[in-house]
Amino acid sequence: MPAPLRPLFLVLSALLSVSAAAASRTNITVTSPDGRNAVTIDSAQLTWSLARDGKRIIEPSPLGLKLDLGAVGRGARLVDQRQTTVNDTWQIVLGKASSAPDHYQQLALTFDASATLKFQLIVRAYDNGVALRYVVPEQQGVKALSVKSEDTQFNFAKDYDCWGANMGRFDTSFEAEYDQVKASKIRNFHNVMAPLVCKTGVGRTTFALAESDVKDYPGFFLSGRGDAGLGVAVTLPPRFDNDRDFRSRKTVSASVTFKGEGFKTPWRVVMLGDAPGDLAASTLIPTLAAPSRIADTSWIKPGKTSWDWWNDWDVNIPDAGVNTATYRAFVDFSKEMKLDDILIDEGWSVGSDIEPNPQADVTRARPELDMPALMAYARERNVGVWLWVQWHQLDRQMEAAFRQYAAWGVKGIKVDFMNRNDQEMVDWYHKVLAKAAEYKLMVNLHGAYPPDGLNRTWPNYITQEGVLGAENNKWSARITATHNVTLPFTRMILGPMDYTPGGFRNTTPGGFVARNHAPMVLTTRGQAVAMYVVYDSPLQMVADAPAAYKNADGSWADGAEFIQQVPTTWDETRIVAGDIGQYIVSARRKGDTWYLGAMTNEAARTVEVPLAFLGQGNFKAQVLEDGKDAGHLRTSTRRVASGQSLTLKLAPSGGAVAVITP
Repeated sequence: MPAPLRPLFLVLSALLSVSAAAASRTNITVTSPDGRNAVTIDSAQLTWSLARDGKRIIEPSPLGLKLDLGAVGRGARLVDQRQTTVNDTWQIVLGKASSAPDHYQQLALTFDASATLKFQLIVRAYDNGVALRYVVPEQQGVKALSVKSEDTQFNFAKDYDCWGANMGRFDTSFEAEYDQVKASKIRNFHNVMAPLVCKTGVGRTTFALAESDVKDYPGFFLSGRGDAGLGVAVTLPPRFDNDRDFRSRKTVSASVTFKGEGFKTPWRVVMLGDAPGDLAASTLIPTLAAPSRIADTSWIKPGKTSWDWWNDWDVNIPDAGVNTATYRAFVDFSKEMKLDDILIDEGWSVGSDIEPNPQADVTRARPELDMPALMAYARERNVGVWLWVQWHQLDRQMEAAFRQYAAWGVKGIKVDFMNRNDQEMVDWYHKVLAKAAEYKLMVNLHGAYPPDGLNRTWPNYITQEGVLGAENNKWSARITATHNVTLPFTRMILGPMDYTPGGFRNTTPGGFVARNHAPMVLTTRGQAVAMYVVYDSPLQMVADAPAAYKNADGSWADGAEFIQQVPTTWDETRIVAGDIGQYIVSARRKGDTWYLGAMTNEAARTVEVPLAFLGQGNFKAQVLEDGKDAGHLRTSTRRVASGQSLTLKLAPSGGAVAVITP
């Protein structure tokens, strides 16, 4: 196992006051430490452009904000520039690696937009991407500021092949397919959520547009430029004074408001890689976010959990449902399956509902559920308990609810149906995560906007939805193998996703029937187990009914024991092979053990996996591949070494896993 990385602070600052000669030089460039990525700012026009290896990816593109005090953008006067180099490492609490580099060159430009309005443009260039943000300091004599719109654009050098999810509306669960689309087909009335992933056509170079460190500001969408040319522009959702206004669609004129102090926008990010898989292994989004606000993170733990809702409370006992006996049965199942937790979903509390319901009481369990007795039963068996709550109901009783959950010994909460990313909702995320941390509660947000690095700032935010996941198998045939192998290169590059894997009623697309009870999945058992390696989520669901993981004779079904042993957080992640919507092979290390996960679309394929990442020595690979039909696996044990390849045979809509040990 590699020696742990030690934080290294090497900050070299060159403070360059702008002389008359420097001020006349309008093009200012900052490059990544490896010299491959270069961002050029035209300080006179206030545009930016991006090149990788000397080839332009983003053409000169406008920058700016429209404030109630005036415009920040073209015509501003450059008054100062400062360049900084930072080389650091930060420790990841839970995630795809144990640590991440924070190594970049930074350019800070200060402008006068008018006699009274100043602002800064901050640009960072990393080896795996670039980012920029605006900083508007407190303005003398100004008690409040409003942002009416943001003028940041990404003008494309070519008509790229892209993958994006057009949500259309601002009120959305952020769940959709990432469809392939030519850049020229992205319209000015589209609302594409992050990330938008594009191939440049130069080798396999791929980039993605996203954001990070969103606070006191709305999340963004991306819209086409209309007749203005190729590329996209930042679109901010409208601001609502309160949730009642949101539900009635009563907007105000500004997107963002600030009281008294100045503000900084989120980072506008371009992730970069030599292949699509480089984005899936990237840690750039959380690296750009604010450091952890939680000093002691020892109570934040990864795990796997059983889940009642997807399998329709199917634990094979009389009168199964939301009651004490049912959840005792789930505790027993989690104990036997070597899972860490149970998740109690909607319906457990008084007046529980997916709607706001002001009569609901999230501090009290319904009479059929003896919560203290259940918690004692789970505690005796070393099984944790998570609780579902609807966000309006939680917001109304947050302090009392968290106090009660802590008293019961609840491990975490799943909060649902926020379905927006305007400024008020972004503020609420920070509020609920901070309050949960006070009570040492972990958090899983559903109906959640795309990840923006918030899991670094609040590491108790261990996973989230905002993904078109396995729940949709209950009512549609949308969760195809192509969709499943698109997600790792699109939605997952931003952060963890609660896809809710574990469906063990595997069938071919021709045999699939959408149904609420005993739901099916359109992919093989090999793909089902591979998701536990390929998909990032420090809290992983084991979504099917307990009986689905057993054979008729009581032995474990194919793949069940692999789920019992596979970790949910990692020391290292590498994407060994793959392409968007085609297939993926992920290699992840935990200690001195490597786990491989391979998934394919509807096409069968044989994948040769190079094992150079193993290092010196001889290793044993335990392999599970697609078997005689969609619901079975074929097992084998092979001796392997670095320099060799491991051959994996994947059925249509299939997958495979391997556990490689010294």
